[in-house]
Amino acid sequence: MADQVRVPRILCIAGTDPSGGAGLLADTKAVTALGGYAMGVVTAVTVQNTRGVMDVHAVPVDTVIAQLDAVADDVQIDAVKIGMLGEAGLVDAVGAWLRRRRPPHVVLDPVMVATTGGRLASEDAAHMLRDLVPLVDLVTPNVPELGVLCGMETATDIEGIVGQAELVHEQSGNAVLATTGDLEDGSAEDVLVESEVERRTTLRLPFVRIDTPHTHGTGCSLSSALATARVGATDWEAAYRRVRPWMDGALYGGLSLGVGQGSGPLDHTWFLRR
Repeated sequence: MADQVRVPRILCIAGTDPSGGAGLLADTKAVTALGGYAMGVVTAVTVQNTRGVMDVHAVPVDTVIAQLDAVADDVQIDAVKIGMLGEAGLVDAVGAWLRRRRPPHVVLDPVMVATTGGRLASEDAAHMLRDLVPLVDLVTPNVPELGVLCGMETATDIEGIVGQAELVHEQSGNAVLATTGDLEDGSAEDVLVESEVERRTTLRLPFVRIDTPHTHGTGCSLSSALATARVGATDWEAAYRRVRPWMDGALYGGLSLGVGQGSGPLDHTWFLRR
């Protein structure tokens, strides 16, 4: 009976957010909303709320790796989502763990700065994330993060994003989903670049922009949902097309969620209140 139950087992690696909108708490909500079983390894304890990040306390690298090994020694992992790593030494150690364990379907959300403000990765860690990208299957940068990953200035229009996403794909060999957010040219398209049998495909994926200030934890939630949806999906495009309607509902639901006085969180379980 147990072998017939295919609930995706998703290991999320990230920091905490005591207000519940981002980090591991957002990850576990997103995984659960997409029908998965969420597990979590803590990389840092943050002091933050919807108005900003006040402090960050890193978990020792050895403790993070011990958490990862404890899970991997006991549970079959179907996908991994990597979020906030924070320090260069941890980026390097997680890279070594990925080489050793080789889990399937690894998604990297290259967290550098929180939506609400406040740096979540040192300068060294932000640049070392470039070396981690080739070890994962999908990287999900926002527009500023995309620029850092390819060593260029932040793109200001959709054509620039397409070029930078293709460059990161060429440099790493893995799939890239560039999430656009607010662009100066008013575009509302995410960009997915992936390859199959040495054939590259670049997709511009239109979406309906929701006018909301409540976007706290959007990147965390999207990457965790994609990791969950990819288990059993044919490719990243199929996973994205399953996740996007859920994300739109979560963004819209956040307008009436009423959590915090700043950039509020998404409503991960909006569909339960329809």
